Amino acid sequence: MEKMTGIGGVFFRAKDPAAIAQWYEQHLDINLAPTNMEMTLWVSNEGVTVFSPFAEDTDYFPPQNNFMLNFRVADLDKMLNQLREASIEISQEQAMDGIGRFARIHDPEGNPIELWEPVS
Repeated sequence: MEKMTGIGGVFFRAKDPAAIAQWYEQHLDINLAPTNMEMTLWVSNEGVTVFSPFAEDTDYFPPQNNFMLNFRVADLDKMLNQLREASIEISQEQAMDGIGRFARIHDPEGNPIELWEPVS
C-alpha cells in the first residue's frame, strides 16, 4: 500500500487572508504561499505528524473552531519568549510525560494553535 509522506499544505478560510498569512510569517516564520517562482516555500523539518480527528463535542479546543493547528518547535521556551515580546497571549502551558511540552496561542482571527516541543 502506498502511503503519505507528509502534509503538503494547510488550507483554511480567513476573513483577511493576506493579513493572516502575514501574521503567520511574522510570528511563526511560515513563508507565504508562493505566487511566483522566486518566492521561497516553507519547508518543515522531518518529524512526527499527528493526524487525529476529535469527537464533535471535544473540549480540547473551542467549539466554534472545526480545527486546530499544531506546530512542532525545537525550543518551546525560546518560541514563547518571542511570542510574548510580540504581545501574543499564551495559555495552557503543560507537559505530558513521554510526549513533550505544549502551549496554546490564537491567531488574530481566533484560530487555536498548539505549539509542541516533542520529547527528544
